Amino acid sequence: MESLFAGGHHVWALFVGHLLIEKLLKAYHAKHIEGSCPRIHNLLKIAQDAGLALTVEQRAFLDEMTTFNIRARYPDYKNRLYKTATQQFTRRYMEQIREFREWLLPKLTA
Repeated sequence: MESLFAGGHHVWALFVGHLLIEKLLKAYHAKHIEGSCPRIHNLLKIAQDAGLALTVEQRAFLDEMTTFNIRARYPDYKNRLYKTATQQFTRRYMEQIREFREWLLPKLTA
């Protein structure tokens, strides 16, 4: 994510940021819920299914982050995201990704 951002690949940095959060949420799900993780990319649904207590802001963040998975994959959406994902826009989301990661990591090791 960091390397992509540094190279000016903002859309792909957001996509990889989505993957980072998705994998952490699925790890939390695997640790706290019996059975397999859902085979979905909806971050909010994964977190809710795992019983993770989220703030209103975190729920909104996960909901928005889920769109980066779709918008980075499909040409019609990707073209619109290229226009939206400025350096400032991407930097703001990357900070939120880092904050969410730092919040979730201790819950994985507890």
